[in-house]
Amino acid sequence: MNEPDWILEKGLYVIATPIGNLDDITLRALMVLKAVDGIAAEDTRHTRHLLQHFGIDKPLMALHDHNEWRESDRLIEKIKAGMKIALVSDAGTPLISDPGFILVRALREQRLPVFAIPGPSALTAALSIAGLPCQQFVFEGFLPAKEKARSERLMQLKSETRTQVFYASVHRVVEDVSAIAEMYGADRAMVLLRELTKRHETVISGSVAIVQQYLAQDEHALKGEFVLVVAGANEALSEKESEVVRFLNILLPEVSLKQAVKLTSDLLQVSKKQVYAIALSLKGIDNSFT
Repeated sequence: MNEPDWILEKGLYVIATPIGNLDDITLRALMVLKAVDGIAAEDTRHTRHLLQHFGIDKPLMALHDHNEWRESDRLIEKIKAGMKIALVSDAGTPLISDPGFILVRALREQRLPVFAIPGPSALTAALSIAGLPCQQFVFEGFLPAKEKARSERLMQLKSETRTQVFYASVHRVVEDVSAIAEMYGADRAMVLLRELTKRHETVISGSVAIVQQYLAQDEHALKGEFVLVVAGANEALSEKESEVVRFLNILLPEVSLKQAVKLTSDLLQVSKKQVYAIALSLKGIDNSFT
């Protein structure tokens, strides 16, 4: 592979790398990795294995969540001096739930060149085979680790009519799916995708309840990386829930929780149980409610 003329320009090259199967790397990505002056990597050990597989030897520097503010300045100075730097994450496209945003934004603010070298992404791979509508979707990345924050975020998304995509780690996937079941209902359509492009790639589709059953019963389920694709809410139901939230926001500061739930339930003809669940979530969001 000959070095293309455009690689000679200084700047940052944001390179997508395989999410599992190393053969998914693009020819352009390999050319750029061979031509740059150095590579900023989320985990240098992980990236070194990738480079060795393709016979590439380049200086590596770490750029991760804990040092990005500090290291970005150093990388910017290198680029100003005329260097060509690659940015890679452990897998997939950098910045998509991975480090790199601080660096890219700083480069853009200083009008320094940033180039996209597109390729693998767990997000688009999951959507392409999930079988749920993907003309419009919402990507949420990882849900908050803390229970209260997770519930609040799901409450905000419950009425979203577009397909929703979440990443989940092996340590939290059970909690995340359980939280979705509690907030959305166990009958909401869901697809779980595990170890995409790898030997043990698994796709479980149907409902939240089916995904919960898989996670509980399959001894191999809790291994690897996960993508959760969740169907959007029914539009008619979303409108009704929006009305519930609007009523509760008016009533909760003025009357007790019990009274607010009863009045909202009676006026909108919605079950008290459903109204109560929404009211509790709203109280969690705004602790000034009494």
